[in-house]
Amino acid sequence: MWAPRSTPLSSHFHHHQRFPPLLSSSIPPKQSRSQSEAVPTDRPIQQRGEASSSPRPAGMGSRRGRPQQQQYPPPARGGGRGPIPQQQGGGRGTQGFTAAPPQHPRHDAAAGRGRGRAARGDGPSSPAPAAAGPLGRLPPELRQAMEDPSPPPAQPVPVPAQAEAAAATGQAAIPASSKAIRFPLRPGKGSAGTRCLVKANHFIAQLPDKDLHHYHVSITPEVTSRVVNRAVIHELVNLHRAAYLGGRLPAYDGRKSLYTAGPLPFASKEFQITLLDDDDGSGAQRRQRNFKVVIKFAARADLHRLGMFLAGRHAEAPQEALQVLDIVLRELPSARYAPFGRSFFSPDLGRRQPLGDGLESWRGFYQSIRPTQMGLSLNIDMSATAFIEPLPVIDYAAQLLRSDIHSRPLSDAERVKIKKALRGVKVEVTHRGNMRRKYRISGLTTQATRELTFPVDEGGTVKSVVQYFQETYGFAIQHTYLPCLQVGNQQRPNYLPMEVCKIVEGQRYSKRLNQNQIRALLDETCQYPRDRERDITQMVKHNAYQEDPYAKEFGIKISDRLASVDARILPAPRLKYNETGREKDCLPRVGQWNMMNKKMVNGGKVRSWMCVNFARNVPDKLARDFCHQLAQMCQDSGMDFALEPVLPPMSARPDQVERALKARYHEAMNILGPQRRELDLLIGILPDNNGSLYGDLKRVCEIDLGIVSQCCCTKQVFKLNKQIYANIALKINVKVGGRNTVLVDALSRRIPLVTDRPTIIFGADVTHPHPGEDSSPSIAAVVASQDWPEVTRYAGLVSAQAHRQELIEDLYKVRQDPQKGPVSSGMIRELLISFKKSTGEKPQRIIFYRDGVSEGQFYQVLLFELNAIRKACASLEANYQPQVTFIVVQKRHHTRLFAHNHNDKNSMDRSGNILPGTVVDTKICHPTEFDFYLCSHAGIKGTSRPAHYHVLWDENNFTADGLQTLTNNLCYTYARCTRSVSIVPPAYYAHLAAFRARFYMEPESSDSGSMASGPGGRGPTSGSSASRGTRAPGGAAVKPLPALKDNVKNVMFYC
Repeated sequence: MWAPRSTPLSSHFHHHQRFPPLLSSSIPPKQSRSQSEAVPTDRPIQQRGEASSSPRPAGMGSRRGRPQQQQYPPPARGGGRGPIPQQQGGGRGTQGFTAAPPQHPRHDAAAGRGRGRAARGDGPSSPAPAAAGPLGRLPPELRQAMEDPSPPPAQPVPVPAQAEAAAATGQAAIPASSKAIRFPLRPGKGSAGTRCLVKANHFIAQLPDKDLHHYHVSITPEVTSRVVNRAVIHELVNLHRAAYLGGRLPAYDGRKSLYTAGPLPFASKEFQITLLDDDDGSGAQRRQRNFKVVIKFAARADLHRLGMFLAGRHAEAPQEALQVLDIVLRELPSARYAPFGRSFFSPDLGRRQPLGDGLESWRGFYQSIRPTQMGLSLNIDMSATAFIEPLPVIDYAAQLLRSDIHSRPLSDAERVKIKKALRGVKVEVTHRGNMRRKYRISGLTTQATRELTFPVDEGGTVKSVVQYFQETYGFAIQHTYLPCLQVGNQQRPNYLPMEVCKIVEGQRYSKRLNQNQIRALLDETCQYPRDRERDITQMVKHNAYQEDPYAKEFGIKISDRLASVDARILPAPRLKYNETGREKDCLPRVGQWNMMNKKMVNGGKVRSWMCVNFARNVPDKLARDFCHQLAQMCQDSGMDFALEPVLPPMSARPDQVERALKARYHEAMNILGPQRRELDLLIGILPDNNGSLYGDLKRVCEIDLGIVSQCCCTKQVFKLNKQIYANIALKINVKVGGRNTVLVDALSRRIPLVTDRPTIIFGADVTHPHPGEDSSPSIAAVVASQDWPEVTRYAGLVSAQAHRQELIEDLYKVRQDPQKGPVSSGMIRELLISFKKSTGEKPQRIIFYRDGVSEGQFYQVLLFELNAIRKACASLEANYQPQVTFIVVQKRHHTRLFAHNHNDKNSMDRSGNILPGTVVDTKICHPTEFDFYLCSHAGIKGTSRPAHYHVLWDENNFTADGLQTLTNNLCYTYARCTRSVSIVPPAYYAHLAAFRARFYMEPESSDSGSMASGPGGRGPTSGSSASRGTRAPGGAAVKPLPALKDNVKNVMFYC
C-alpha cells in the first residue's frame, strides 16, 4: 500500500480531475565555447587611438548513425528489466507507496563530480552521462564508457549473474552501459489492417565487391576549414594520382580520413602541396600556401560484416562501412553544390524565391545511405533552406529595416538590428574594380563614417576614412552618415564603408526566421505528393549516380526507381461521446470527424469568466457577440458554461497587457470574492500579428494571476464561424478539467497491454533555444496520463536545464533537505504519485514515448532516462518495478510514402496523400530491430510525413500489431481538434508544455506573430534579450522557471 506521507507537491492534488503541479528545477548549463572568426588577409582601416603597427585601410596590401555496441543476449525478447534491490538508508513513505529510501545524490545519474563533460553530454561524440545502477553505484563498464567515447569493438559480453537470474523469471536486466545494450528485435511483422502497396523515396544501393581501405590524413599546418582541406587533397590527387596513388580515386571526409577501393602502393607517404589564392584581378602575384600532407594506412573497412548485418546475421551495423559509402556518394555533390549537413543546395536546382528581409530560398536535395530490410538504400528527398541574398550591404540593410536608408542616418535600434544580422557574414569589396577581396563582418561602428579616423604614423597623425578612400582609390564616399562595417577580430577591428561592400553569394542563413519568412519558405517547399515524387525521381536522374566517378570507382550502383513497399491501413478507432448527445459515439472517416450532434464525454465547468480585447480593430459590440456565441457553443457541446461574463468585455492597449489583465482581474475578484468564487477562465482577443503579446498574456495569467486562458486572433472573431467556435470549445474544455472524447475500446477494456492492468503512458520532449541564443537554457517537458483505462487526460511537468542538453536531467533527482536529509523528487516520481491519487491504482506498466531523439543519441538517452525511471520507481516503494516500454518518436526524418497509383482515388485522401492509418514495417525499416513508420493523419497541404517509431526497450513484449494499433488509436484522442494527429498525443503534449514554459523564461518575444491557439499552430516564436533571469552566462547554474499557481498547474493549461 502507498501510505500517504509528506511528499513534494502531492498536497496540491485534491481529486481525480486535478493534475500535478509544474515542476521547476535548476540545472547547470554547459560551458559556452568561444568561436573564432576568420581574419581578413587584407588590411582595412583600424580604430582611432590604436598603435600605428595595426592593420591599415582596406585594399592597401596584398554524423548520423549509432555507436557500435557489443552483443548482449537478452533474457526476454529485446530490452528488459532487472530486479531493483531494496536500497540502504532511511527514507519517508510517499503517497500510496511503502517507504523506500532515496539514492544518494552523489551517485545520482547526471550528478557527476564537477559536472564534467560526461555528465553534460557535450557534442555528438560525448559519452553518456553517468547512469548509475539500481544500487546507485557507477559500474566499471559504464565508467569506462564515459571516459572513452569511441565505439566499443563488437565482441560477445559475458552475461552478468543478475541478468541470468532475471532470465529465469522472464525479465531482462537493466543495461549498465551501451556495451550491454541490444535494442529489441522485431517481434514479427504486423498483419492487422487492409493490405496495400506504397512507394517510398528509398533507392536500392548495390553493395560494392571492392576491398575498401582506410587511411589517416594529416595536413600541416592544420586548418579547421573542410573547404581548404578538400582543396589540398583535390590538388594532391590531381598531381599524384597516376604516379603515387596507383590510379586510385580516393574519397575524403574533409578531416582525417581518406578511403580507397583497394590498397595504395604505400603504407605511409608524405606529400608537399601548394595552393594558390584565387586571382583577384589586380595583376598582383597570387599568395601561396604550402602544406605537408601525410597519408598513412589505418585499417580495412569490413564490408562482409555489413552484408551479415543486412542479412540479419549480425546484431550491429558496422558504422565505418556505412560511413565510407556515405562519404563516397557525397564527394561529387560536395564539389558541385553548397553542402549543409546531409543536404546540398544550389540556385541551379530550382528557382530562387525571395523570403523577405534580405533572404531568399534555395532548393536542394537530401541524401543518406541507410541499412534496411531490402539491403542498403539511398534515401533522397527534396529540401530547401534560407540563404542571404547577394546584395549590396546598403540594399540588404534597407530590406532588413523595411525602410530606405540611402539618405538618412540609422537609429541605435536599427544599427543593433543590422549588426546582429550581419555578424559573421562574408562580404566582398566593390571599389577596386575586378579586385574582389573578401572579408568576414565582426561588427558595426557606433560612429558614422564621416566621424571615423585612424592613425597613419607613430607621431599621432590621423586621417579620416572619407579622406583615405578619396586619396587612395579616388572613391568619394556618398553615405557618410552611415556606420562602417568592422572586419577582422574584435580586439583590432578594421573598417569598411557599407557602400563599398556586397554580400558574397552562397551563405546559408542559420539564425531564426520570422513568421513571414517561415510561411514563405513553407509555401515554397510545400508540394503535392505527385509533384514531390516527380521532383525526387528527376533529382536522382539529374545526379546520374551511374556516371559518378567516385561511385564507379567504389563499385556502388544506385537504382533510379522508388522502392515499392508493402503497407497496411489500420482501421480508425470508434470514439465515445456523452450519452446526452444525439450521437453517442462515432467512427472517424479518413482521419476526421466533427462535433455535430455530439457532446463532450466529460464537460468542464466555467461559472465565471471574462474577456479582454487587445485588438484595436475589433469593436466592443463584435467582441461581445463573439464571446456570447462562443459561450453558447461551449454550452451546446456539453460544458457547464455561464453565458454571461462576470464583467463586460474590455478593450486594452497591447503594450499594457500586464497592467490591463491585473486591473480587470481585481475588478472581477471584487465581485466574486464575497461569493467565495474564483475566476475560471480568461478569453483574450489578440491582433493577428501580435508579437510578444501572446506570450506575455500566458505568463501573466498562469504565473501571476492563476487563471487559464484562451486566446483568439482577430480573423477568428470576424469570421463568426461555428466550426471555429467548436474547435475553441475543445481547448477550453480540457483546460478547465474536462474530457472531449475517449476510445470505446478503452472503456470496454479491449486494448491489449493497456486496459488489462493499470498502465501509465508518458510523453517526453526537450525544446532547445533558437540558433544564435547561445546562453538560453533548454526546456524539458514530461506529460503522463492521469486516467485509466481511458488514457485521455495528461498532466505536465517542465524544467529548465543546460543549454542544448538533450537528456532530461530532472526525471529523477535527490535533493538535500536540512531536516529530512536526502529527499527524492523528479518528474517521473511526481507523475506516478499523481496517477495513484487520480486512479487509486499503482501503474503496473509504463509506456514511454520519447520525442526529439536522433539515432546517434539512442544509447545515451536510453541509458540515462531508463535508469532515471527505475530510480524513481524504486524511490517510491521497495521492489516496485513496473514493466517499461521505451519508444522513440521521430518526425525529423526524410522518408516519404506515396500512393502506388496516383489515379486511384480510393488509395488517397483529398490532398493526394496516403490514407491515415498507413503503417509500414517492411523493406525500408531496420533489418532486425523493432521499428515502423505510421502515417496516422490525413494530409491537409503538401506531402504527409509519417512518424517513425523505434522501440529501444520493451519489457511488456508488445506484438507489432499491438503497438502499432495502440499508437494509431491514441492519435485520435488529441484534445485540440477533431482530427487524428501525426504523432502520438503524449509526445505532442510534451512539446506544447515545453513550448509554453519558454514564455515564462522569455516574456518579450520576437517581432513574429502567433496563432490564436498558441504553440499548436505552431504559435509564436519567443525570444528576448531580457529573459527573466533564466539565462546562464558562463558556468552559472540555470535558474528555476517561475512557479505556476496551483489552480493552473493541475489542469491541461498548455493545450
